[in-house]
Amino acid sequence: MVWALAVRETADGPPFAEVIVEVGPALHGELVENLVDSGFTLAAGEPPDTSGVLEVRGPLLARLVLVGGRQVWEPASPVEASAGWVSAAGQRGRAIVLVVPPGTWPAGLMALATRERIEVFTRSLEEARAAGRVLHGTAAVDLGAGPG
Repeated sequence: MVWALAVRETADGPPFAEVIVEVGPALHGELVENLVDSGFTLAAGEPPDTSGVLEVRGPLLARLVLVGGRQVWEPASPVEASAGWVSAAGQRGRAIVLVVPPGTWPAGLMALATRERIEVFTRSLEEARAAGRVLHGTAAVDLGAGPG
């Protein structure tokens, strides 16, 4: 399971906090079911509001809660949210969640220089989105204090 956090600037209004999630083939089908049951849709147009909740504890993204609290997806290793991400999430009270299919993160991505890494991943994400394989939605952000 791979999680990445980003902040998207907007022409008007506060920036959007964004979470991109990729799970392996064994869990992808189950996650997709949970997402659809929570109101996520194929990534085209504006992301819909969903019943999902992102729980952040201190600087860490603790979990994504779906299906009215019945399904919880947690990062396998700590995912630290930057102060800018937490600020954007707090200002809007929601974050955009993109779930990509297995293999969207190209092999060797983290070994690339930052600019090239962003370009390569963006290209891979857009290919998956164009193929109708990315789900998106907005989730409420719970910025509760301390460890979860």
